[in-house]
Amino acid sequence: MSLTLEQVQRIAHLARIEVSESEARTTQGQLNGIFQLIEQMQAVDTRGVEPMAHAQDVSQRLREDRVTESDRREAYQAVAPETEASLYLVPKVIE
Repeated sequence: MSLTLEQVQRIAHLARIEVSESEARTTQGQLNGIFQLIEQMQAVDTRGVEPMAHAQDVSQRLREDRVTESDRREAYQAVAPETEASLYLVPKVIE
């Protein structure tokens, strides 16, 4: 698949991008290069290849999911200007 100059200009118009004639030609070449690369990748036979989440077969050590810090809510709220029912009270900004 390749784009014509008119198609590039139409895409630019739809995207509300103003491009000059020379910019459109440059963009046409770049987009056509991308499409050629996509066609090359689609031509590769990938049957039997398992999808990968990462390029290397590594696993991450996971720690136990538990609380490691104490509850400091009271200490944080003690210095707050106003609190009520464990919530911070702030000035109303929307009427």
